[in-house]
Amino acid sequence: MFNRPGNRVNQQLSLLSNRLSEENPALEGVVDSFRALDRLGYSAGLMNPEEESYAFTISWWPMIAVLGTFSAGKSTFINEYIGATVQRSGSQAVDDRFTVISYGASEKVKELPGLALDGDPRFPFYRVSNEIERLSDGAGRTVDHFLAMKTVKSERLRGRILIDSPGFDADEQRATILQLTDHIIDLSDLVLVFFDARHPEPGAMRDTLEHLVNRVAARNDFTKLVFVLNQIDTTWREDNLEEVVSAWQRAVVRQGNATGRFYCLYNTGAAVEIGDEKVRARYEYKAARDREEIHAKIAEISSSRSYRIVGAMQAIAESMEMDAAPALKAALGRWRRWVVRADAAMMVVVLALVLYAAQAMADGFGPLLEAIQAHPVTSGLAVVVLLAVLLGIHFLNRRWAARRIARSLPDETASGNWRAAFLKNTVFWRSILRKSPAGLGRSALRQLHALRDQVEAYVQRLNNQFMDERAVPKSADAGTQPTRVPEPDAAGERREEAAPATGQETRG
Repeated sequence: MFNRPGNRVNQQLSLLSNRLSEENPALEGVVDSFRALDRLGYSAGLMNPEEESYAFTISWWPMIAVLGTFSAGKSTFINEYIGATVQRSGSQAVDDRFTVISYGASEKVKELPGLALDGDPRFPFYRVSNEIERLSDGAGRTVDHFLAMKTVKSERLRGRILIDSPGFDADEQRATILQLTDHIIDLSDLVLVFFDARHPEPGAMRDTLEHLVNRVAARNDFTKLVFVLNQIDTTWREDNLEEVVSAWQRAVVRQGNATGRFYCLYNTGAAVEIGDEKVRARYEYKAARDREEIHAKIAEISSSRSYRIVGAMQAIAESMEMDAAPALKAALGRWRRWVVRADAAMMVVVLALVLYAAQAMADGFGPLLEAIQAHPVTSGLAVVVLLAVLLGIHFLNRRWAARRIARSLPDETASGNWRAAFLKNTVFWRSILRKSPAGLGRSALRQLHALRDQVEAYVQRLNNQFMDERAVPKSADAGTQPTRVPEPDAAGERREEAAPATGQETRG
């Protein structure tokens, strides 16, 4: 009864498995391995079977966050990438919530409230309502004020999640939005930060740059940041795109980013008319190549996330064997020594008191003692009372020592709650002489070894999947023949590039 998940956990894992079968079949069987890992965690007391699973501690879908200011082209880029009008776009601030966009079975865009994210552990905002309530200082704002979810049937969303931000200009709820932005940056695999080339002076965005770059610098994870300078077509008259990009690069470097690489984009359907043929060819080439590189980055994180999920399962299994089991065994040894010493000390005191009382009674109540000794039942009752007192003292010592030692153990680790697992080993019906932690004996260790061996099989399956995909000359994220970007020659005319050799990886 202690190693079975509750109905709610079982239901969520089934939903996860069903969704993986649609979006990433290579990972579908991994859910069953996490179930086996859960059973070991429940048996050891490391996890709560009613509401916890190791599968809930990781994000199963790669996350791409699209951040920036209002009217920087975030929604336009998302619509263009997905191939459907999912987000409203325009010159006005139209979205004031974070929108999580994922794959759905319906051809039409379906919009769901933020509660759909808050109550589903498959998504990265599971139980985020508690954090929102804390950040909004009891202002009455719920999760629906800050989060929304949309689903659409797009192959480019299969196996990944996009997050469109409301922009950093939202004055009324700016503090909460920035805090949620930090949360999103921490969870995301790729962060696209959009800036508007129509406002070439980066000084006005210094606070945004400082917040974003410093947040990532603290985690030493600059590789996930991709800066995008959008609407570069507006700079064509001055023909100073390099100068505009350099100004933004210097602003980013001043905030601590070592690279400051900017990609340049614009929407050809809504672009201003570029009157100079050579400038137009150069701008089109630059935007097309940068857009292709961004799409390739998005495609690459899907494979890396799949390997990370399998690696997480291996890391949890290793942590249970290499970290949790030895730590709990050591804690139980300390607990055992404390209890034995406390029992010995208390028994000496009790026996001394008994002997003192017996001597006193012998001196003044000799006939009474003779009468007690003449009745075996009375003598036996006295012995039972004495043993009950000693046993009660023993369990008091067990409880006192367990609480003291439990305070030194962490309640959040990769393998679960060590404190709860330790306390499970100190319950009154468990013998103090048992040295192996509950649920982590030889049989459990053999199961952990078997689960770690399964990781190799999953890695081979992923290798086969991605190697097979790369062997076919198709786009990684759209499933179509990739378009080659024409490169302008010195005269500004377009020149077709040679097609890649068969078997080489192409850009997505």
